[in-house]
Amino acid sequence: MPELGTNKSASKINDMDSIDERTAMLALLLRQGARWSSITDETMERGSAIAVLQNQLGHETLFPDLVEQKPEVVQARELINSCVDKGVQVLSFLDPNYPDRLRDIHEMPPVVFTRGQIQPDPRGIAVVGSRKASANGLRMAYNIASRLGSMNVTVVSGLAEGVDSAAHRAALDCGGRTVAVLGTGINRCYPRQHKELQEEIAKRGLLLSQFLPDAPPTKTSFPMRNAVMSGYAAATIVVEAGEYSGARIQARYALEHGRPLIFPQELLGNQWAREFAQRPGVYVVDNMEQMIATVEKRIRDATTTAADITTNVPLTKEEEFAW
Repeated sequence: MPELGTNKSASKINDMDSIDERTAMLALLLRQGARWSSITDETMERGSAIAVLQNQLGHETLFPDLVEQKPEVVQARELINSCVDKGVQVLSFLDPNYPDRLRDIHEMPPVVFTRGQIQPDPRGIAVVGSRKASANGLRMAYNIASRLGSMNVTVVSGLAEGVDSAAHRAALDCGGRTVAVLGTGINRCYPRQHKELQEEIAKRGLLLSQFLPDAPPTKTSFPMRNAVMSGYAAATIVVEAGEYSGARIQARYALEHGRPLIFPQELLGNQWAREFAQRPGVYVVDNMEQMIATVEKRIRDATTTAADITTNVPLTKEEEFAW
């Protein structure tokens, strides 16, 4: 991994300023026909997005110094300044504040846009499941996320209807931290009815998107979001998920990323869950106590210390009934 660049994620750019790494990265991504993976690979090889940009655009002009005036660079600067005005941080993977765990995955976004408090989150656990969750699934998601939040574990989810929103709500209600990984640009709210929840997360936790700020939802954006959510978290808990659920997609990514996958016994009613349960790194649990014990073990495996994990939180009657 090349040496990390200077942190200018919350700074505006002057037209006369020299190009920084995040501007160069955005300019590369804004080029017609740009491929994220190719740009990421070449940037890692050269150790600098600026060097890649100069190499690509410098060949198109007799005056390489005029790269700063190219439309892609001008557009990138305007985009960054617009983000700063809206309280959005722009982080390239060369930035020291870029989420560390995302650097470990093949689907690493070259740039992410964030609102809220950026923290290392080594204890982040994803809680995901069906948009059309059952009443028991919603209770289970809420209780799991509440329990995690009370243990100082960051609850990571996707701000979708159903299990995701229940998990976010529970983390906020217990005073914990939650991170929402979006399937749209960060300036959008999807679904619309979660606008207040999204704003509350921005104020008390973190919103993160790999897409340009005004990007709409698409068929491919949500699976891409699932990959990033899996990469951000130390493990994934799937509460409820049918055969074609996005949570199933995240479960697959979690195993590909070498992240533990945890789900309740009830999920074995699905063929995909029965197949996944035979694989290493999958933990099927019977109750809340087993769930928490498994999470604690996975957190300790993923971090050098677990001193700030609170483990002596007693189960409530509701958790015992529907965990």
